[in-house]
Amino acid sequence: MSATTRPGAAKPSALRAWLLGARLKTLPVTLAPIAVGTAVAAADGPVHAVRTVLTLVFALGFVLGTNFLNDYSDGIRGADDHRLGPVRLVGSGAASPRRVLHHGLQLYGVAVVAGVVMAVTISWWLLALAGLCALGGWFYTGGSSPYGYRSMGDVSIFVFHGVIAVCATTYIQLERVPALAVGASLPMGLLACALLTTNNLRDIPTDSEAGKITVAVRLGERRTRVYYALLVAAAFAVALALAPQRPAVLLVAAAAPVAVLPLRLVLGGARGRDLIPALEHTCWLLLAFGALLSTGLAL
Repeated sequence: MSATTRPGAAKPSALRAWLLGARLKTLPVTLAPIAVGTAVAAADGPVHAVRTVLTLVFALGFVLGTNFLNDYSDGIRGADDHRLGPVRLVGSGAASPRRVLHHGLQLYGVAVVAGVVMAVTISWWLLALAGLCALGGWFYTGGSSPYGYRSMGDVSIFVFHGVIAVCATTYIQLERVPALAVGASLPMGLLACALLTTNNLRDIPTDSEAGKITVAVRLGERRTRVYYALLVAAAFAVALALAPQRPAVLLVAAAAPVAVLPLRLVLGGARGRDLIPALEHTCWLLLAFGALLSTGLAL
């Protein structure tokens, strides 16, 4: 456990620590599917500004909160002690486990408040959604048997950042889930998995040592690189398959150039810190893809 600051390391300010723990660079994985779900709703009915704000507060509260809780859980297990990627607060000793845990729980509290408001004004089923998000976020790396350590992280990311994020956003606006929302959620979930894969590919050695058996650890380095390419290709293929229903979704093809750099890095054998640009550019791909898909769905 890294409960204290490492020798020679300066503790970041409270704001800097919060920004590190929040992992703001990965926000496209949250914002892009919300944009897609809102676009589906906009093509089928009115979009309510208040509901949009509540959706963002709800989603960001759980996602940012989960980032802190993952930092806490991975840190106390020792999974982040020798990270090659961005600094983690507990693993680096930059913040105490208790402080990081409190940040995560406070953000969950904000999300729950937004969920309760939506439950009262839209549907009580949204309380179940809040509970599902809270349990899914905590048990990803928390508890005695976290599912993120048993190769279920990819399934979780696909479901929560793809299917649920898009479909729940559409439901909050329309109070129903059209088939188009389900179809549009699939490529977003695939790209979210691709983003996770770049992270897990980089961390294969340290995850293996810590007993964190991700899909990448199971597949091994070579097959994980192929897996990443298949996820990106499948996302484009599934989105383009929506063209008969919404021809303007062909716009997503314009996001293909953004995929070139991360694919070149991953397939070209980049390792360790050299994979960080692949992670960053996969975030940009998610953002560009989501913006173009949203535009195509709304037209």
